Amino acid sequence: MPGKRIMVIGAGVSGLGAIKICLEEGLEPTCFEESNDIGGLWRYEEKTEGGRPSVYKSVISNTSKEMTAYSDYPFPDHFPNYLHNSKIMEYLRMYVKHFHILKHIRFLSKVCSVRKHSDFSFTGQWDVVVQAEGKQESYVFDGIMVCSGLFTNPIMPLQEFPGITRFKGQYIHSWEYKSPEKFQGKKIIVIGIGNSGVDLAIELSHVAAQVFLSTRRGAWIWNRVWDNGMPLDTVLFTRFNSLLNKICPAFLTNRWAENKLNAHFNHDIYGLLPQHSHQATFGDDLPNRIISGRVLMKPNVTKFTETSAIFEDGTEENVDVVIFATGYTYSFPFLENNSTVLDIQHSMYKFVFPPALEKPTLAFIGILQPVGATIPTSELQSRWAARVFKGMYLNSLRDARRVQYVDYMDEIASEIAVKPNLFSLFLWDPKLALEIFLGPCTPYQYRLQGPGKWAGAREAILTQRERIIKPLRTRTLIRDQAPCSVPFWLKSICVALPLFVLTFIINKG
Repeated sequence: MPGKRIMVIGAGVSGLGAIKICLEEGLEPTCFEESNDIGGLWRYEEKTEGGRPSVYKSVISNTSKEMTAYSDYPFPDHFPNYLHNSKIMEYLRMYVKHFHILKHIRFLSKVCSVRKHSDFSFTGQWDVVVQAEGKQESYVFDGIMVCSGLFTNPIMPLQEFPGITRFKGQYIHSWEYKSPEKFQGKKIIVIGIGNSGVDLAIELSHVAAQVFLSTRRGAWIWNRVWDNGMPLDTVLFTRFNSLLNKICPAFLTNRWAENKLNAHFNHDIYGLLPQHSHQATFGDDLPNRIISGRVLMKPNVTKFTETSAIFEDGTEENVDVVIFATGYTYSFPFLENNSTVLDIQHSMYKFVFPPALEKPTLAFIGILQPVGATIPTSELQSRWAARVFKGMYLNSLRDARRVQYVDYMDEIASEIAVKPNLFSLFLWDPKLALEIFLGPCTPYQYRLQGPGKWAGAREAILTQRERIIKPLRTRTLIRDQAPCSVPFWLKSICVALPLFVLTFIINKG
């Protein structure tokens, strides 16, 4: 009996994972991709087609490879921990080839409309119209996975900046930026202190006459390299830390983080201290560019003249270029304007299913911003959605709540019975249990059991530290004697044993 026909919209990182999961579950996926290649946002192009956002030339991932991988396909061990966009694309092409995904993708195909079939309340089917090669084709699908991403429509809040239309210099959105060469010797103001704004300010400060970074609220600046030179997310996103977050009051956790970040550099002195906000931004080199005067922090712009920007503190600076790093909004123009479909209130159940649909056959994949990597989050959403499409694992829909990375991953994993059972593992495989509890919460943990179980999951978990360290050891040091210390396994057991018991009690409670 043929499997249900599923349409996947978009062949970016979420769409590719969705195709593979559908195949794994015996479904029949067809992916429609508007461009001529895979990769979505991660595919660098000097000139993007039809206003499609893509990364700029120098972009490096903010999440490390072990935390970013698909759950049954680790990155090669020689790949660096933080990946240039070209390395991400290389990995995606390897993934597509390994799982024979390409034949399920139809490129240069624009989804024009997705409407409920006439008997939707009974079948849950969808009528779809796709434009390809200058003509429109109609289809009927049993399920839809929307993987078109968050970064579809750049936000240009020109109305908030009086005088910008009279400004004689250049003003652009950050999505138009590709490389710094043409900004040589310019005075530039970057508006916005998210990851893109900080990245651009740092890069441009190497060639510009001066860069001003304007922010309303400030931000906490995080570094990709954390304690002992390890990738930040592999240290912080652990089940041990997740348990501590549940036990400790929020103000204590926040105080610890603030003290840790201020120990690197004082955010108040550097003009970055957030006001009524805990926005986190990556900016490894930002304090170096500020202390050397190449980037000057400024408050919000109140208005522009023909040649300058005037700030809230009354100061005025002549500028040649304004870059709005003011984010994106997402839209789904192909969906019918129906509150049960579009979910105007954004109350999607666990950020995946519109709660008012009669049949749960429409899933939004990767339409959220996790405090962590997108690939494993969207992949786990796809695994859940595929099981739901097959008639499994969905009870009543309730309002979703925003959760942290490990908590959200576990919540979705619980829906399809793939969350690792720590207490059982501690009894039967303590070595693995300790790495799962104290080590980074990598995607491989969700392939140990249940549907989609992967035989290589245990080995991938136990060798993840080797893959983190290998690309760093390009110069081998010769020591006379290895440093003496308490064995790691002994320290781990001393710390973990009482916490395992506490975890078991909390889960049972």
